Amino acid sequence: MVKPIKEQKAVLIILLSNIFIAFLGIGLIIPVMPSLMNIMHLSGSTMGYLVAVFAVSQLIMSPFAGRWVDRYGRKKIIIIGLLLFGVSELIFGLGTDVSVFYLSRILGGISAAFIMPGVTAYVADITSVQERPKAMGYISAAISLGFIIGPGIGGFVAEYGIRLPFFLAGIIAFMACLTSIFILKEPLTKEQLAAVSADAGQTNFVDDFKKSLKPLYFIAFILVFVLAFGLSAYETVFSLFSDHKFGFTPKDIAMIITISSIFGVVVQVFMFGKMVDFLGEKKLIQLCLIVGAIFAVASTLISSYMAVLVVTCFVFLAFDLLRPALTTFLSKAGGKEQGFVAGMNSTYTSLGNIVGPAMGGMLFDININYPYLFAAVIMVIGLGITVIWKENRLAESLAQ
Repeated sequence: MVKPIKEQKAVLIILLSNIFIAFLGIGLIIPVMPSLMNIMHLSGSTMGYLVAVFAVSQLIMSPFAGRWVDRYGRKKIIIIGLLLFGVSELIFGLGTDVSVFYLSRILGGISAAFIMPGVTAYVADITSVQERPKAMGYISAAISLGFIIGPGIGGFVAEYGIRLPFFLAGIIAFMACLTSIFILKEPLTKEQLAAVSADAGQTNFVDDFKKSLKPLYFIAFILVFVLAFGLSAYETVFSLFSDHKFGFTPKDIAMIITISSIFGVVVQVFMFGKMVDFLGEKKLIQLCLIVGAIFAVASTLISSYMAVLVVTCFVFLAFDLLRPALTTFLSKAGGKEQGFVAGMNSTYTSLGNIVGPAMGGMLFDININYPYLFAAVIMVIGLGITVIWKENRLAESLAQ
């Protein structure tokens, strides 16, 4: 149900705020990861596993959340996700044992499985096919914006206590939850939810996974996996890499991520729609994979602060543009099955987020350069996969 422009803008702002807050909470902790690692005497592998367990719980919950989005409504699932996210952050802040950290990350993964498909499906409901690429670009920009402000706040707040960023993230999440309860309205009527739910109830995760293997979806979902794998492997060790190799402080790391994210957001907001129109989704995705691979390798060859900043800007930009390009295609292909598409998108993202951080952490313990080189290899493989992506076949499928 496409909403009137004024109402649509107000709702879109709330939805973007929810995504922003979720990633603000994630971004808050990035600068303090090396300090936490040193204080708790954790290995690179353990840090990788803490990221991976988040993805495991997200993977397990994503197919259920995708169906619940269609069955119980977008608003309810988003609110539950925000509530769980707040709880998970508070638990992490209070934790004094690795097992408590794992519990927090499990809850965090479940919250992500609720928030992402809920917001994506909601946006698809209130926008037309023509408006959707721009809206998906805004979602990606909101994610990046969370990383912009998050690390900056995290680096500053950590000066007053290493656990304070986690408590701040929890409080902000609870505030977002309350705001969504009172302002958001379910975009689908009871009749529409009943119709979508009836279709959803006839399938299960196995059926959904089989459907994701169809030519219309499969290449895009594999690229979603590649994106998540490469990005998570890179990001998991970024702060650790910067700390161990260059001796950067939490504020130094926060500044690099902040500037890189601003660069990505500006390009997304002002250029993404034009780039899709000019290049098309396939060529834009290929360009992002090429740029990401080149600069991931460059990350291992540089030494100065400015060089790290420039390289990180382009790596993050490549990932920031790749995400909305894939999401836009999938939302178009999904038609009325936005819950299925969003759920499986989250599933494939989780698969990448499980393997990427785990591999990145283990490779970091062997050689601090290996995670970046490994991420580059994965992106090159993704580029090879796009060669068999037949645009004309996909266009015909979308027209049906």
